[in-house]
Amino acid sequence: MTTRSSASLLLLPPLLLLYASAVSIVPAFVAAQAGDEAALLAFKAAASGAGHDDSLLPSWNSSGAGGDLCTWEGVRCGARHRRVVALSLPSRGLTGTLSPAIGNLTFLRELNLTSNWLHGDIPATIGRLVRLQMLDLSYNTFGGVLPANLSFCVSMLFLRLSSNRLHGRIPVELGNRLTNLQRLSLAKNNLTGDIPASLANMSSLYYLGLGANQFEGPIPPELGSIGGLRLLSLDANNLSGTIQVGNSLSGTIPSDIGERLPNIEILHYSNNQFSGAIPDSLSNLSSLRNLEIAWNSFSGHIPPTLGRVKNLIKLNILRNRIEADDRVGWEFITALANCTQLQYLVIDSNLFSGKLPGSVANLSTTLRYLGLGENRISGFIPSNIGNLVGLEKLGMVNTSISGVIPESIGQLENMVQLGLYNTRLSGLIPPTLGNLTQLYELDLHNDYLEGPIPASLGNLKNMFALDLSWNRLNGSIPIDVLKLPASGYLDLSHNLLSGPLPTEVDSLANINELFLSGNQLSGNIPDRRIPQTLGNIKGLAILNLTMNKISGSIPDALCSIGGLQELYVAYNNLSGLIPTCLQNLTSLLKLDLSFNDLQGAVPKKGVFGNETNLSIDGNDGLCGGTPLLHLAACPMFAAERKKRHLSASLKITLISISSLVILVLVVSLVWLTHKKLRKRNELVPPAAEQYERVSYHALLNGTNGFSEANLLGQGSYGAVYKCTLHYQGTTVAVKVFNTQQSRTTRSFVAECETLRRVRHRCLIKIITCCSSINHQGQEFKALVFEFMPKGNLNNWLHPESDTLSQTNTLSLEQRLHIAVDIMDALDYLHNLCQPAIIHCDLKPSNILLTEDMSARVGDFGISKILLESASDILQYPNSTTGIRGTIGYVAPEYGEGSSVSTQGDVYSLGIMLLEMFTGRSPTDEMFSGSLDLHKFSENALPDRIWEIVDPTIWMHTDGYNSKKWNSKLLGFGCCSWNILLQETT
Repeated sequence: MTTRSSASLLLLPPLLLLYASAVSIVPAFVAAQAGDEAALLAFKAAASGAGHDDSLLPSWNSSGAGGDLCTWEGVRCGARHRRVVALSLPSRGLTGTLSPAIGNLTFLRELNLTSNWLHGDIPATIGRLVRLQMLDLSYNTFGGVLPANLSFCVSMLFLRLSSNRLHGRIPVELGNRLTNLQRLSLAKNNLTGDIPASLANMSSLYYLGLGANQFEGPIPPELGSIGGLRLLSLDANNLSGTIQVGNSLSGTIPSDIGERLPNIEILHYSNNQFSGAIPDSLSNLSSLRNLEIAWNSFSGHIPPTLGRVKNLIKLNILRNRIEADDRVGWEFITALANCTQLQYLVIDSNLFSGKLPGSVANLSTTLRYLGLGENRISGFIPSNIGNLVGLEKLGMVNTSISGVIPESIGQLENMVQLGLYNTRLSGLIPPTLGNLTQLYELDLHNDYLEGPIPASLGNLKNMFALDLSWNRLNGSIPIDVLKLPASGYLDLSHNLLSGPLPTEVDSLANINELFLSGNQLSGNIPDRRIPQTLGNIKGLAILNLTMNKISGSIPDALCSIGGLQELYVAYNNLSGLIPTCLQNLTSLLKLDLSFNDLQGAVPKKGVFGNETNLSIDGNDGLCGGTPLLHLAACPMFAAERKKRHLSASLKITLISISSLVILVLVVSLVWLTHKKLRKRNELVPPAAEQYERVSYHALLNGTNGFSEANLLGQGSYGAVYKCTLHYQGTTVAVKVFNTQQSRTTRSFVAECETLRRVRHRCLIKIITCCSSINHQGQEFKALVFEFMPKGNLNNWLHPESDTLSQTNTLSLEQRLHIAVDIMDALDYLHNLCQPAIIHCDLKPSNILLTEDMSARVGDFGISKILLESASDILQYPNSTTGIRGTIGYVAPEYGEGSSVSTQGDVYSLGIMLLEMFTGRSPTDEMFSGSLDLHKFSENALPDRIWEIVDPTIWMHTDGYNSKKWNSKLLGFGCCSWNILLQETT
């Protein structure tokens, strides 16, 4: 008993000590957890934004000492010490700031606040969190600089601050201290300065994302020593110099990259200034999934060895100088068929030419995006293109692809976006397109498609944008197409569609923009008397019916389209009154009623009070309106107001007298108004209302003060310069008018008026205009056109160089293509424009050539616009007078006072075609007396054609065989030569 008591006494001191320790630990634990709670409540108060929204984080309530904050939303505590180790609140709608109290959560290992609306600075107190392993503040709006104190978070493995508004430099300390970091993402901020070489100290880094910032200077060569790096993104910066891996690169992708970085999965070089070839060694990167080198200056060919990279998912070489032709370069397409996981192939905007290989249809069925546009690709779309069943987006825009759209394209049932515009595709639109029920956008504009619009397109219930404009489609508009439930944009303009405007147009309840201009639609605009009316289209913002044959009156139903912003019904046969209710449409911003047969009073409110956005020209019966319209006052018969005080006979007399007086006044006012409009229109060209003007100083700077070094050519009314618009980074051609010369303003206005009416692939495209004052205080007028890098046709037919070769002369094939383009443009001007346009000055110096030697007809300074009768000229007050064509090309009857006509243009075309194939100018010194170019060519028929053909054509043949070429040219002569001679007779 004594022994047991002694033993108990021996154990008592340690137990007392343990108890005392426990008693002292509990208050410390409670105090520490209370500190975490206070920090979290401070975080909530700051992150909830103004007013401290209590609906956010409702479970976060102060529970006092001993409470369990570990049950709060987004909070996780350690199992042993019950301290906060993780705070994860992604996408919770937090709108305030990040409280500095966050630095008091000293046990925190994870902080995830991605995808909120937090703003302000990132607190430097985060540097206290030495246990922090993951910090994700991406997709917020944090500003300020990147805190250098983050470098004290030495346990950090993942740091994501992308998609914010951070600015300033990357602190060098981050690379020196965060050596365990595995993922660093700072993309899509406003960070500046150099990329610090210290980042190479992060030897465990496998992801480095610095794209879409404003970094500048060279890329540190030390980054190449990070052997485990799988993704390096530096795109969309201002970096320069070279990139080096293992100190062996020189501004290109290293030739041995396959050996240097064997584990790389993503290579992203986009939006920089890299150049050189794509190395074959990329085929050794067996783990490579994404190769993106878009927006650089890489050249050469795509190596076929890429087909060995079995895991390749994405290949994007958009906007480089990669090339291929019919001889070499297209092999990679066949090789990529081995990449069974390929989903994206984007080769738009390069130098690919020649025929598109049919093996493109053998690519993987996983392919989702195929981009081939903005190249000089020719040939046909493979008939088995339907094999690519996974395809969602297909683009072949701005190419020379020809032939028909294959029927098999209807097998691509996953397609959501199909772009085949600005090509040479012809034939019918295949009805199988109606099988693409997922299609969201279909764009086939500016092709050569013909025939009716397939009714099967009405099956495309998800269609939002449908553009079939500028083709040769005919027939009526299918009702099923007009009933597409999701269509927001429908453009069927500039075709040969006919018949009445369907009343079912009202069923387009979701339509936003409807373009039907430049067709042959007839009948009336549906009005409210029809049970289903146009007024039911509540969401319609733009309605364009210009240049059709629509008659009747403008219906009041248009006034019920509450969101209507732009209405164009010019060049139709509309009559009657302008609905007064149109002035009550507060959303209506632009209204064009010109060249109809409207009569009566013009309203004064709403859009009718803004003469800049209102056009009512060509309606002689209109009167009234605001004073700025300068219309005649509408007649008011005062005798009617006095009829109660006059006898019957006196009333008749007064009415007669009043009528005569008013008639005289109206005639006088109309004459005076016409005179004022002539003067006003001479000062304000119509084109100025259609295009945003560029400043004089922008053109002055872009041409280096209109220096002779940038001079492209001179004409009757001014000079043309090469100009770089620095604010856009584009090269254009600027036609500067000599305002000191008479009729210059009229030429400027005439060219504006013509170009604003036309839109065709073979016509020069006007970009904008400038009407200003130069630095000498003189009037300055200029037109800005797309730049034609190959100059004009005259320089190619009559080169100034003493040395002639294939590089400065034209082949027979090129001349034929150019001839077809010119005739296509002329056919459009004469037969498809409403009203028709006569060029009046067709000659080689007015034919401009693109990079691929396609022709563009330019210089409309003396063109004429015909009314419905081909013998009448549309005489604007500011139009040019007289014919000022070029000697040698002008039709002879013009010299005898005959009116301009389309036949005059055809004569000029014939002379120019004879010049193209003989190489002789009509003003050549050899032509005198009765001998002219026409007679010279006629004398060569039928057996001596090959003797008068331009000898430079032979430079483009493999050898001269007179018998063979004699046969060819005789065949050409028997068919076409006679036609040319007939047209010039």
